[in-house]
Amino acid sequence: MRHLIVAACAATLLAAPLAANAQEGGRSAAERNRNAVAEDIEKNWVRPSAEEREVTTSHTMQAHGKTLRYKATAGTLTVRTDAGQPTASVFYVAYTLDGQPLGSRPITYMFNGGPGSPTMWLHMGAFGPTRVPTDNPVYERPAPLRLEANDMTLLDKTDLVFIDMVGAGYSRPLGDASGSTFWGVDADADTFARAILRYTTKNNRWASPKYILGESYGTLRAGALSYQLHDRGLQLNGVILLSSIMNYGVRQPGFPQNYVSLLPTYAATAWYHNAINRNGVTLEQHVQRAREFAEGPYTAALNKGHSISDQEKAAIAQQMSALIGLDPSFIQAADLRVELSPFRKELLRDRRQTVGRLDSRYIGLDASQVTGGPEEDPASSAVTGAYYGLFQDYIANTLNYRTDLEYRQSARGLPGFDWNWSHRPPVGGPQTTPNTAVDLATVMRRNPHMKVLALNGYYDAATPFFGTEYDLNQMMLEPHLRKNVEFTYYEGGHMMYTSREPLVQLYRDLAKYYDETSNGGVR
Repeated sequence: MRHLIVAACAATLLAAPLAANAQEGGRSAAERNRNAVAEDIEKNWVRPSAEEREVTTSHTMQAHGKTLRYKATAGTLTVRTDAGQPTASVFYVAYTLDGQPLGSRPITYMFNGGPGSPTMWLHMGAFGPTRVPTDNPVYERPAPLRLEANDMTLLDKTDLVFIDMVGAGYSRPLGDASGSTFWGVDADADTFARAILRYTTKNNRWASPKYILGESYGTLRAGALSYQLHDRGLQLNGVILLSSIMNYGVRQPGFPQNYVSLLPTYAATAWYHNAINRNGVTLEQHVQRAREFAEGPYTAALNKGHSISDQEKAAIAQQMSALIGLDPSFIQAADLRVELSPFRKELLRDRRQTVGRLDSRYIGLDASQVTGGPEEDPASSAVTGAYYGLFQDYIANTLNYRTDLEYRQSARGLPGFDWNWSHRPPVGGPQTTPNTAVDLATVMRRNPHMKVLALNGYYDAATPFFGTEYDLNQMMLEPHLRKNVEFTYYEGGHMMYTSREPLVQLYRDLAKYYDETSNGGVR
């Protein structure tokens, strides 16, 4: 027993130095290990900086029968609160033509939509000096990939600034700010306004004719942003809306307007795929017939709800069938309210094919032919890989902008990405679902020289052209201001510029627009 007690004491004495060592500095070994790991992670953590960074390169290209020498700048703009606190690092790529007086040289700020998308599409497909070489509505081949000079670039008419929203591309929150701080209609517009004001001041562009151009959700952003900029003293020469959706309110269940808006796009799609008897009718003629039917007999029938008679319902279904290529019994079973997803599946079901959403010319193949809707959007699948791959190569190896940050295809799916759709317009009460055509109309009344140009693809089922017409016609402008709104149409989809012929027409229409508006409205 005595030997056991002695052994125990000895063990205690031996353990004492070990315990003291384990508690060295008041910290356990486990705690010190955790801190070491945390410090290592911190040291290697990829973080954006509040310090603005830019890389500028010089380039030359041939476009529009002339030599264009220009600077490309890839960089970041630090967005700050009114108190000066940095909250976000916003990534942009700017192209400025050499030898131009800044005071008279137009500048256009451009952005894609989503919400959640970076501005890769407009940059690499439409208006920048280089372009992903797409044309026909087919699936693009994988690598090796190549870029081509964009001879339809707008750089001869305007300097270009492509801006990524916070959370997408290389744009990131700073410090303790979370992405959700920026993810909502009004917060997002405020961030873009601050970034544009910062670029305008930093680069001495206050005297330049100024424009904003948004695509898709970017058009809703453009409506709110036009007012945010006007309210802060930046007067715009023009607002360009490419594939518009400005009023989400009419898309709520129970409102028939979205079915009305989609019907002319359904008709164009059926015409393209020979799913109707064309009988020598042109696309424009067929679309016009669909317009007249949609805003006349079709709207009247939908507004009757379930009080419509069986005879009228059958007659409307027959007329719809002739326009959009679906069987009258299918249309009647849908109560004349054909949703987009079933239409995309049903139109070419007998051919075992689906049609695209972003561009209904594209054809998809599903694993099952009996499902109610298509498995994916072939228009998106066909081009995304080419755009993303070529952008990554271009930004690093041509523009020499290198960073450890990931260029995010989308902010969707990030923690906290739950878009706040509420909106407070400049007139009227708060909106639970946004309609920023109200904001745009307010700016047009206060700046009667500002011109709005709406660019529309006939085969765009995501933001149908007839919906754009409805949204902008509901601004209720005075007669002398209505001439400041213009609509153009292209035989393409949501991104009509992915096809060569619409891209050429797009350039011609925009060149004319800049020529008419960059002098401040003086004729």
